[in-house]
Amino acid sequence: MRQHISSGTKWEAAVGYSRAVRIDRHVWVAGTTAVDEAGAVVGEGDAYAQAAFVFRKIEKALKEAGAGLGDVVRTRMYITDLAHEQPLGRAHFEALGHARPAATMIQISGLVDPRLLVEIEVDAYTG
Repeated sequence: MRQHISSGTKWEAAVGYSRAVRIDRHVWVAGTTAVDEAGAVVGEGDAYAQAAFVFRKIEKALKEAGAGLGDVVRTRMYITDLAHEQPLGRAHFEALGHARPAATMIQISGLVDPRLLVEIEVDAYTG
């Protein structure tokens, strides 16, 4: 059975994707940015605030899929500037340090909105 989870952002409907998809014990959470349900950027100029918001948004999607942050086995973090590495790493540790997932951090040239500093995606497996 395939379960689709939506967070209601405009991009999900416009592009045709889900915030998360669950099949059996696997949950994949799409690249997630610090944009709230109203379309506003959260934590503008603050990589830590954006990452912390993103992890809360990811946690909500995981819960809707019947999983949690403790089930995360893989993270991919995209940052627009390597200067954001430590704040992002701190937010990652606070959210997932107990799960210790395999992780990747990549510097990219930009995101869909220049005010966004970080995008994070996760994969989870419910045991």
